[in-house]
Amino acid sequence: MELAKVTSKGQMTIPKRIRDRLRLSRGDLVGLEVDGDRVVLTKVASRDAAHLRALEGTLSEWLTEADEKAYRDL
Repeated sequence: MELAKVTSKGQMTIPKRIRDRLRLSRGDLVGLEVDGDRVVLTKVASRDAAHLRALEGTLSEWLTEADEKAYRDL
């Protein structure tokens, strides 16, 4: 297990051994999913990145605290 500290802005540095193993480079897009009390980080293939960015822009209406509260336990 590798450790990383979360900053006051919610940022962290992915340890070098993990970046190397996933072949992550500056500017790469990663996906984060919560699985119980774990976070799974996945490198997003470059061919999928444009599609995901376009999709992300259409979801802004779902990012309110009211929506989060309403759907939290689904």
